[in-house]
Amino acid sequence: MKSALVVTDRGIVSNGLLAPLEKALRESGVGFAVYSDTRPNPTTENVEAAVEAYRGNACDCLIAVGGGSSMDCAKAVGARVAYPKKTVGQMKGVLRILRRLPPLIAVPTTAGTGSETTLAAIITDDATRHKYALMSFPLIPRYAVLDASLTYSLPPHLTATTGMDALTHAVEAYIGRSTTEETRRLALEATKLVFGNIELACGNGRNHEARENMLHAAYKAGVAFSKSYVGYVHAVAHSLGGRYGTPHGLANAVVLPYVLEAYGESVHEKLHALGVAAGVCGGNDSFKAGAEKFIAAVKALNKRIGIPDKLAGIRREDVPAMAKLAAKEANPLYPVPKLMTRDELEKFYEQCADWSDAK
Repeated sequence: MKSALVVTDRGIVSNGLLAPLEKALRESGVGFAVYSDTRPNPTTENVEAAVEAYRGNACDCLIAVGGGSSMDCAKAVGARVAYPKKTVGQMKGVLRILRRLPPLIAVPTTAGTGSETTLAAIITDDATRHKYALMSFPLIPRYAVLDASLTYSLPPHLTATTGMDALTHAVEAYIGRSTTEETRRLALEATKLVFGNIELACGNGRNHEARENMLHAAYKAGVAFSKSYVGYVHAVAHSLGGRYGTPHGLANAVVLPYVLEAYGESVHEKLHALGVAAGVCGGNDSFKAGAEKFIAAVKALNKRIGIPDKLAGIRREDVPAMAKLAAKEANPLYPVPKLMTRDELEKFYEQCADWSDAK
Protein backbone atom coordinates (compact mmCIF):
# COMPACT_ATOMS: atom_id res chain seq x y z
CA MET A 1 0.00 0.00 0.00
CA LYS A 2 1.60 3.26 -1.15
CA SER A 3 -1.32 5.67 -1.38
CA ALA A 4 -4.96 5.24 -0.34
CA LEU A 5 -8.16 6.98 -1.34
CA VAL A 6 -10.34 7.38 1.73
CA VAL A 7 -13.99 7.37 0.64
CA THR A 8 -16.31 8.91 3.20
CA ASP A 9 -18.91 11.65 3.72
CA ARG A 10 -18.89 15.16 5.14
CA GLY A 11 -20.53 14.10 8.40
CA ILE A 12 -17.66 11.72 9.17
CA VAL A 13 -15.15 14.49 8.47
CA SER A 14 -16.97 17.13 10.53
CA ASN A 15 -17.27 14.74 13.49
CA GLY A 16 -13.51 14.20 13.51
CA LEU A 17 -13.77 10.46 12.94
CA LEU A 18 -11.07 10.50 10.27
CA ALA A 19 -8.39 11.96 12.54
CA PRO A 20 -7.20 8.64 14.06
CA LEU A 21 -7.03 7.02 10.62
CA GLU A 22 -5.16 9.95 9.10
CA LYS A 23 -2.67 9.84 11.99
CA ALA A 24 -2.13 6.10 11.55
CA LEU A 25 -1.59 6.46 7.81
CA ARG A 26 0.94 9.26 8.27
CA GLU A 27 2.84 7.32 10.92
CA SER A 28 2.95 4.31 8.60
CA GLY A 29 4.28 6.39 5.73
CA VAL A 30 1.19 5.80 3.60
CA GLY A 31 0.04 8.67 1.43
CA PHE A 32 -3.66 9.36 1.18
CA ALA A 33 -6.34 11.54 -0.35
CA VAL A 34 -9.88 12.00 0.95
CA TYR A 35 -13.07 11.97 -1.09
CA SER A 36 -15.79 13.19 1.28
CA ASP A 37 -18.71 14.04 -1.01
CA THR A 38 -20.49 10.67 -0.86
CA ARG A 39 -24.26 11.13 -0.69
CA PRO A 40 -26.65 9.04 1.44
CA ASN A 41 -27.62 7.18 -1.76
CA PRO A 42 -24.34 7.28 -3.72
CA THR A 43 -24.70 8.23 -7.35
CA THR A 44 -22.84 7.57 -10.57
CA GLU A 45 -21.59 11.16 -10.32
CA ASN A 46 -20.13 10.38 -6.87
CA VAL A 47 -18.37 7.34 -8.25
CA GLU A 48 -16.84 9.17 -11.20
CA ALA A 49 -15.60 12.04 -9.01
CA ALA A 50 -14.01 9.55 -6.62
CA VAL A 51 -12.42 7.64 -9.52
CA GLU A 52 -10.88 10.90 -10.69
CA ALA A 53 -9.50 11.49 -7.18
CA TYR A 54 -8.14 7.93 -7.08
CA ARG A 55 -6.30 8.31 -10.37
CA GLY A 56 -5.21 11.90 -9.79
CA ASN A 57 -3.50 10.96 -6.54
CA ALA A 58 -1.91 7.75 -7.91
CA CYS A 59 -3.73 5.64 -5.34
CA ASP A 60 -3.40 1.88 -5.19
CA CYS A 61 -6.00 0.99 -2.55
CA LEU A 62 -9.31 2.15 -1.08
CA ILE A 63 -10.45 2.75 2.49
CA ALA A 64 -14.19 3.24 3.02
CA VAL A 65 -15.12 4.96 6.28
CA GLY A 66 -18.77 5.45 7.22
CA GLY A 67 -22.03 3.71 6.50
CA GLY A 68 -23.20 1.61 3.60
CA SER A 69 -23.15 4.58 1.22
CA SER A 70 -19.42 5.17 1.60
CA MET A 71 -18.72 1.47 1.23
CA ASP A 72 -20.93 1.12 -1.83
CA CYS A 73 -19.28 4.13 -3.44
CA ALA A 74 -15.82 2.70 -2.74
CA LYS A 75 -16.81 -0.68 -4.17
CA ALA A 76 -18.03 0.94 -7.37
CA VAL A 77 -14.81 2.97 -7.58
CA GLY A 78 -12.85 -0.27 -7.32
CA ALA A 79 -14.94 -1.79 -10.10
CA ARG A 80 -14.32 1.23 -12.34
CA VAL A 81 -10.57 1.00 -11.68
CA ALA A 82 -10.63 -2.71 -12.56
CA TYR A 83 -12.72 -2.02 -15.69
CA PRO A 84 -11.62 1.45 -16.87
CA LYS A 85 -13.52 1.20 -20.17
CA LYS A 86 -16.89 0.31 -18.60
CA THR A 87 -19.42 2.58 -16.95
CA VAL A 88 -20.97 1.70 -13.61
CA GLY A 89 -24.25 0.99 -15.40
CA GLN A 90 -22.59 -1.55 -17.66
CA MET A 91 -21.50 -3.52 -14.58
CA LYS A 92 -24.87 -3.65 -12.81
CA GLY A 93 -26.44 -7.01 -12.17
CA VAL A 94 -24.99 -10.33 -11.10
CA LEU A 95 -21.42 -11.52 -11.70
CA ARG A 96 -20.50 -8.79 -14.21
CA ILE A 97 -17.28 -8.01 -12.28
CA LEU A 98 -14.71 -10.79 -12.40
CA ARG A 99 -11.39 -8.96 -12.16
CA ARG A 100 -9.61 -8.40 -8.86
CA LEU A 101 -10.28 -4.93 -7.44
CA PRO A 102 -7.71 -2.74 -5.68
CA PRO A 103 -7.50 -3.68 -1.98
CA LEU A 104 -10.54 -2.31 -0.13
CA ILE A 105 -10.63 -1.84 3.64
CA ALA A 106 -14.10 -1.14 5.09
CA VAL A 107 -14.46 0.72 8.39
CA PRO A 108 -18.15 0.91 9.39
CA THR A 109 -19.22 3.74 11.68
CA THR A 110 -22.94 2.91 11.85
CA ALA A 111 -25.04 0.38 13.73
CA GLY A 112 -25.80 -1.70 10.67
CA THR A 113 -25.76 -2.16 6.88
CA GLY A 114 -23.25 -5.03 6.80
CA SER A 115 -21.78 -3.61 3.58
CA GLU A 116 -18.32 -4.34 4.99
CA THR A 117 -18.86 -8.01 4.19
CA THR A 118 -21.26 -8.08 1.23
CA LEU A 119 -20.80 -8.59 -2.49
CA ALA A 120 -23.22 -5.78 -3.37
CA ALA A 121 -22.88 -2.09 -4.15
CA ILE A 122 -26.08 -0.07 -4.58
CA ILE A 123 -25.73 2.94 -6.87
CA THR A 124 -28.23 5.54 -8.12
CA ASP A 125 -28.07 6.74 -11.73
CA ASP A 126 -27.95 10.54 -11.71
CA ALA A 127 -29.90 10.88 -14.96
CA THR A 128 -32.72 8.38 -14.44
CA ARG A 129 -32.79 8.22 -10.60
CA HIS A 130 -32.89 4.46 -11.02
CA LYS A 131 -31.21 2.66 -8.12
CA TYR A 132 -29.51 -0.59 -9.06
CA ALA A 133 -27.10 -3.15 -7.66
CA LEU A 134 -23.69 -4.39 -8.69
CA MET A 135 -23.35 -7.90 -7.26
CA SER A 136 -20.09 -9.75 -7.73
CA PHE A 137 -17.72 -11.52 -5.35
CA PRO A 138 -14.70 -9.24 -6.03
CA LEU A 139 -16.72 -6.41 -4.44
CA ILE A 140 -16.41 -8.00 -0.98
CA PRO A 141 -13.95 -5.81 0.97
CA ARG A 142 -10.55 -7.38 1.60
CA TYR A 143 -10.66 -6.37 5.28
CA ALA A 144 -13.33 -5.10 7.70
CA VAL A 145 -12.41 -3.12 10.81
CA LEU A 146 -15.09 -3.31 13.53
CA ASP A 147 -14.32 -0.64 16.13
CA ALA A 148 -17.32 0.20 18.31
CA SER A 149 -15.73 3.44 19.52
CA LEU A 150 -16.11 4.86 16.00
CA THR A 151 -19.90 4.59 16.34
CA TYR A 152 -20.19 6.57 19.61
CA SER A 153 -21.12 9.82 17.88
CA LEU A 154 -23.79 8.27 15.67
CA PRO A 155 -27.09 10.06 16.42
CA PRO A 156 -29.97 7.96 17.83
CA HIS A 157 -31.99 8.19 14.60
CA LEU A 158 -29.14 6.87 12.46
CA THR A 159 -28.40 4.20 15.05
CA ALA A 160 -32.05 3.15 14.82
CA THR A 161 -32.36 3.10 11.04
CA THR A 162 -29.03 1.43 10.33
CA GLY A 163 -29.69 -1.09 13.07
CA MET A 164 -33.06 -1.97 11.58
CA ASP A 165 -31.32 -2.24 8.22
CA ALA A 166 -29.22 -5.04 9.74
CA LEU A 167 -32.38 -6.70 11.08
CA THR A 168 -33.97 -6.54 7.62
CA HIS A 169 -30.93 -8.26 6.11
CA ALA A 170 -31.18 -11.02 8.69
CA VAL A 171 -34.92 -11.50 8.27
CA GLU A 172 -34.93 -11.55 4.47
CA ALA A 173 -31.93 -13.87 4.37
CA TYR A 174 -33.67 -16.26 6.78
CA ILE A 175 -37.12 -16.39 5.17
CA GLY A 176 -35.89 -16.76 1.59
CA ARG A 177 -35.69 -19.99 -0.38
CA SER A 178 -31.93 -20.23 -0.81
CA THR A 179 -30.72 -20.57 2.77
CA THR A 180 -27.96 -22.76 4.16
CA GLU A 181 -27.30 -24.01 7.67
CA GLU A 182 -24.70 -21.25 8.05
CA THR A 183 -26.90 -18.39 6.82
CA ARG A 184 -29.82 -19.52 8.97
CA ARG A 185 -27.58 -19.63 12.05
CA LEU A 186 -26.09 -16.20 11.34
CA ALA A 187 -29.51 -14.66 10.67
CA LEU A 188 -30.87 -15.96 13.97
CA GLU A 189 -27.80 -14.72 15.86
CA ALA A 190 -28.06 -11.30 14.22
CA THR A 191 -31.77 -11.04 15.05
CA LYS A 192 -31.09 -11.84 18.70
CA LEU A 193 -28.32 -9.24 18.84
CA VAL A 194 -30.45 -6.49 17.28
CA PHE A 195 -33.41 -7.04 19.60
CA GLY A 196 -31.11 -7.21 22.60
CA ASN A 197 -28.98 -4.16 21.85
CA ILE A 198 -30.50 -1.60 19.49
CA GLU A 199 -32.47 0.24 22.17
CA LEU A 200 -29.44 0.33 24.45
CA ALA A 201 -27.31 1.75 21.64
CA CYS A 202 -29.96 4.35 20.77
CA GLY A 203 -30.37 5.36 24.41
CA ASN A 204 -26.67 5.65 25.22
CA GLY A 205 -24.34 6.19 22.28
CA ARG A 206 -21.30 5.35 24.42
CA ASN A 207 -22.58 1.95 25.55
CA HIS A 208 -19.60 0.09 24.13
CA GLU A 209 -21.03 -3.39 24.57
CA ALA A 210 -24.29 -2.51 22.82
CA ARG A 211 -22.45 -0.74 20.01
CA GLU A 212 -20.09 -3.67 19.56
CA ASN A 213 -22.97 -6.13 19.50
CA MET A 214 -24.73 -4.08 16.83
CA LEU A 215 -21.57 -4.15 14.68
CA HIS A 216 -21.44 -7.92 15.03
CA ALA A 217 -25.15 -8.15 14.21
CA ALA A 218 -24.61 -6.16 11.02
CA TYR A 219 -21.62 -8.30 10.05
CA LYS A 220 -23.44 -11.60 10.64
CA ALA A 221 -26.54 -10.38 8.78
CA GLY A 222 -24.33 -9.14 5.95
CA VAL A 223 -22.74 -12.56 5.51
CA ALA A 224 -26.17 -14.19 5.64
CA PHE A 225 -27.77 -12.03 2.96
CA SER A 226 -24.69 -12.11 0.73
CA LYS A 227 -25.07 -15.87 0.51
CA SER A 228 -28.88 -16.18 0.72
CA TYR A 229 -30.02 -12.89 -0.86
CA VAL A 230 -32.81 -10.55 0.11
CA GLY A 231 -36.39 -10.00 -1.07
CA TYR A 232 -39.22 -7.59 -1.72
CA VAL A 233 -38.41 -5.30 1.22
CA HIS A 234 -35.15 -4.38 -0.45
CA ALA A 235 -36.68 -4.10 -3.89
CA VAL A 236 -39.26 -1.59 -2.64
CA ALA A 237 -36.70 0.28 -0.52
CA HIS A 238 -34.30 0.59 -3.45
CA SER A 239 -36.98 2.18 -5.64
CA LEU A 240 -37.81 4.67 -2.87
CA GLY A 241 -34.14 5.53 -2.47
CA GLY A 242 -33.67 5.99 -6.19
CA ARG A 243 -36.78 8.13 -6.66
CA TYR A 244 -36.70 10.26 -3.52
CA GLY A 245 -33.33 9.68 -1.86
CA THR A 246 -35.04 7.93 1.06
CA PRO A 247 -32.29 6.58 3.36
CA HIS A 248 -32.05 2.84 2.80
CA GLY A 249 -32.21 1.81 6.45
CA LEU A 250 -35.27 3.98 7.07
CA ALA A 251 -37.07 2.60 4.04
CA ASN A 252 -36.28 -0.99 5.03
CA ALA A 253 -37.47 -0.45 8.58
CA VAL A 254 -40.80 1.05 7.50
CA VAL A 255 -41.51 -1.43 4.70
CA LEU A 256 -40.47 -4.61 6.57
CA PRO A 257 -43.66 -5.26 8.62
CA TYR A 258 -45.95 -4.68 5.63
CA VAL A 259 -44.09 -7.18 3.46
CA LEU A 260 -43.93 -9.79 6.22
CA GLU A 261 -47.68 -9.54 6.72
CA ALA A 262 -48.27 -9.94 2.98
CA TYR A 263 -46.22 -13.14 2.82
CA GLY A 264 -48.77 -14.74 5.11
CA GLU A 265 -48.61 -18.45 5.81
CA SER A 266 -45.56 -18.94 3.60
CA VAL A 267 -43.32 -17.41 6.31
CA HIS A 268 -45.11 -18.38 9.53
CA GLU A 269 -42.72 -21.14 10.53
CA LYS A 270 -39.61 -19.10 9.82
CA LEU A 271 -40.91 -15.95 11.49
CA HIS A 272 -41.77 -18.07 14.51
CA ALA A 273 -38.12 -19.19 14.68
CA LEU A 274 -36.97 -15.57 14.38
CA GLY A 275 -39.41 -14.62 17.13
CA VAL A 276 -37.95 -17.26 19.44
CA ALA A 277 -34.43 -15.98 18.72
CA ALA A 278 -35.57 -12.41 19.42
CA GLY A 279 -37.23 -13.46 22.65
CA VAL A 280 -40.68 -12.18 21.62
CA CYS A 281 -42.49 -15.52 21.37
CA GLY A 282 -42.15 -19.00 22.83
CA GLY A 283 -41.39 -22.37 21.37
CA ASN A 284 -44.86 -23.55 22.38
CA ASP A 285 -46.60 -20.87 20.32
CA SER A 286 -48.09 -22.01 17.05
CA PHE A 287 -46.21 -20.97 13.93
CA LYS A 288 -48.94 -18.46 13.10
CA ALA A 289 -49.03 -17.00 16.62
CA GLY A 290 -45.25 -16.78 16.73
CA ALA A 291 -45.13 -15.04 13.34
CA GLU A 292 -47.77 -12.53 14.40
CA LYS A 293 -45.89 -11.81 17.63
CA PHE A 294 -42.66 -11.28 15.72
CA ILE A 295 -44.24 -8.83 13.26
CA ALA A 296 -45.91 -7.00 16.15
CA ALA A 297 -42.55 -6.87 17.94
CA VAL A 298 -40.87 -5.33 14.87
CA LYS A 299 -43.56 -2.65 14.72
CA ALA A 300 -43.27 -1.96 18.45
CA LEU A 301 -39.47 -1.80 18.24
CA ASN A 302 -39.67 0.70 15.38
CA LYS A 303 -41.98 2.87 17.43
CA ARG A 304 -39.82 2.73 20.56
CA ILE A 305 -36.69 3.84 18.67
CA GLY A 306 -38.45 6.63 16.80
CA ILE A 307 -38.99 5.11 13.38
CA PRO A 308 -42.35 6.07 11.79
CA ASP A 309 -44.75 3.62 10.20
CA LYS A 310 -45.29 5.94 7.22
CA LEU A 311 -43.02 7.85 4.83
CA ALA A 312 -43.75 11.38 3.68
CA GLY A 313 -43.14 12.52 0.13
CA ILE A 314 -44.35 9.50 -1.83
CA ARG A 315 -46.37 10.67 -4.83
CA ARG A 316 -49.32 8.61 -5.99
CA GLU A 317 -48.42 9.05 -9.63
CA ASP A 318 -44.96 7.54 -9.00
CA VAL A 319 -46.23 4.30 -7.48
CA PRO A 320 -46.80 2.28 -10.70
CA ALA A 321 -43.32 3.09 -12.02
CA MET A 322 -41.65 2.25 -8.71
CA ALA A 323 -43.58 -1.00 -8.44
CA LYS A 324 -42.48 -1.91 -11.96
CA LEU A 325 -38.84 -1.33 -11.02
CA ALA A 326 -39.22 -3.33 -7.81
CA ALA A 327 -40.79 -6.24 -9.68
CA LYS A 328 -38.05 -6.17 -12.30
CA GLU A 329 -35.36 -6.18 -9.61
CA ALA A 330 -36.86 -8.97 -7.52
CA ASN A 331 -38.36 -11.31 -10.13
CA PRO A 332 -36.87 -13.83 -10.70
CA LEU A 333 -33.54 -12.94 -9.04
CA TYR A 334 -34.58 -12.85 -5.39
CA PRO A 335 -35.55 -16.20 -3.79
CA VAL A 336 -38.63 -14.76 -2.08
CA PRO A 337 -40.99 -16.92 -0.02
CA LYS A 338 -43.92 -16.06 -2.29
CA LEU A 339 -43.92 -14.42 -5.73
CA MET A 340 -45.87 -11.19 -6.05
CA THR A 341 -47.08 -9.27 -9.08
CA ARG A 342 -46.46 -5.62 -9.81
CA ASP A 343 -50.02 -4.83 -8.67
CA GLU A 344 -49.37 -6.55 -5.36
CA LEU A 345 -46.16 -4.58 -4.89
CA GLU A 346 -48.01 -1.31 -5.44
CA LYS A 347 -49.89 -1.94 -2.20
CA PHE A 348 -46.68 -1.65 -0.18
CA TYR A 349 -46.10 1.92 -1.38
CA GLU A 350 -49.69 2.77 -0.57
CA GLN A 351 -49.41 1.23 2.90
CA CYS A 352 -46.22 3.05 3.83
CA ALA A 353 -47.10 6.40 2.23
CA ASP A 354 -48.13 9.26 4.47
CA TRP A 355 -50.85 10.90 2.42
CA SER A 356 -52.58 12.50 5.41
CA ASP A 357 -51.91 16.01 4.06
CA ALA A 358 -52.50 15.15 0.41
CA LYS A 359 -55.13 17.22 -1.36
